[in-house]
Amino acid sequence: MSYKILVINPGSTSTKLAYFEDEEKLFETNIFHDAPFLASLGKVSNQLEYRSRLIREFLDENGIDLRGVDAIVGRGGANMPVHEGTYEANDLLLEDNKNAVSGVDHPANLGLLLASELQREYGGRVFMVDSPKTDEFCDLARITGVPGIYRTSSTHALNLKGTVRMHCRRNHVRYEDGNYIVCHIDGGMTVSAHERGRMIDATNNAAGEGPFTPTRTGALPVSGVIDYFFDNAHKNSIGIEDSHYESFEEALRAAREVLTRNAGLTGHFGTSNSDVIHKMVEEGDPKAVRVWDAMIYNICKAIGEMAAVLSGKVDGIVCGGGLLRFPDLQQKIRSRCEWIAPVSFYPGEVEHEAMAAGALRVLRGEAEPQVYTGEPVFKGFDD
Repeated sequence: MSYKILVINPGSTSTKLAYFEDEEKLFETNIFHDAPFLASLGKVSNQLEYRSRLIREFLDENGIDLRGVDAIVGRGGANMPVHEGTYEANDLLLEDNKNAVSGVDHPANLGLLLASELQREYGGRVFMVDSPKTDEFCDLARITGVPGIYRTSSTHALNLKGTVRMHCRRNHVRYEDGNYIVCHIDGGMTVSAHERGRMIDATNNAAGEGPFTPTRTGALPVSGVIDYFFDNAHKNSIGIEDSHYESFEEALRAAREVLTRNAGLTGHFGTSNSDVIHKMVEEGDPKAVRVWDAMIYNICKAIGEMAAVLSGKVDGIVCGGGLLRFPDLQQKIRSRCEWIAPVSFYPGEVEHEAMAAGALRVLRGEAEPQVYTGEPVFKGFDD
């Protein structure tokens, strides 16, 4: 029996669609949206009707008939932390994504809502696969030096799980039988430790962990951050014009904006365009070479940390993501890290393939669909 699957992947300025029959991808497209218009709509949930209409127009204009579709997979968003796997959408999962109960108001939260809109017209089942809030951390990974502050799992789980599963299929081994360090290396980055099918630890890039990226800080010395944002001398250098914050909350908002959007390569060069920066590296610009190599150095350092998490028992280091298009990045990671385990590179993303594969596992009866309860995986320790 052949299964028909539509994948919906909303982003900041586009909605990506892909259509599969079993593992075969028959088409893939990127519907672009005008950023100022999206901004004029206010919160992300207000974009639902607009994006839904554009999807329907695209399907009609291209003669794509979804009647008989078996599954529509929506990109997971800011639902409560969950176990890995494929979740069949229920009312609570849809509502929690709409309300972004555990994270930022990001377009990914619309994935399941758009899938549900199409389901009303065409039928099929609605799934979410390997949510960004997938939480399989071991207890030791959660604890910090400040009681009540815990490390949380917020990662590129879809790409991480999809890439390592693809790697295992190609090498004729089971993901659940080995230990892997898996990296997503792109505009955002995650370096993670997978122990026999569980992602037991990972860097949380949005929380200021791991390597710095084209837009994010990576790990920072806390005392340096405090001094930086409360020393007036630094304000102009980070794009804050006022010489005085009206409140502590205002200072924190300014800090969060810089740390999540205007840091990393953007902070050093005023652009997050890696092609532009890498051209400077190729031309021998001393600052560009130093910062670029420092980014790679920090990726390798995070890989070494995850090797320690796995007690050195690592079957492979598996790397995916768009920045792997630069050969020197691959070469330098291999040079520093291949003593740990064999290193494999898969440039690009596998989000759509991973979403379709997750739906297929359920449709074929190879896995049971998970049930979303709204209860987070981790609620703190009892003692």
